[in-house]
Amino acid sequence: ADSAWSVEDILTEDDEQDRVPLQKLKLLGESEELRGLLLNPHLRQLLLTVDQAEDKSSLMKKYMQEPLFVEFADCCLRIVEPPEKENILPE
Repeated sequence: ADSAWSVEDILTEDDEQDRVPLQKLKLLGESEELRGLLLNPHLRQLLLTVDQAEDKSSLMKKYMQEPLFVEFADCCLRIVEPPEKENILPE
């Protein structure tokens, strides 16, 4: 029990604004679009490499130049932060 930790243990106050609520994270698992992207073996290898990397930050900068990775990141963002529906005229 002494070794148990929670997200609060690793997030600073500055990180809190970047935190995604659990209910929104669950939406990622329900997305057919995201599941489709994750079928791509190249994307899966990129994600594994990031997960295992010591310097995730610089690797992320590199991968954000990869169209496939950007497509994945954009898909995740659309799910957890849907775009505002502005400038849409009601019917």
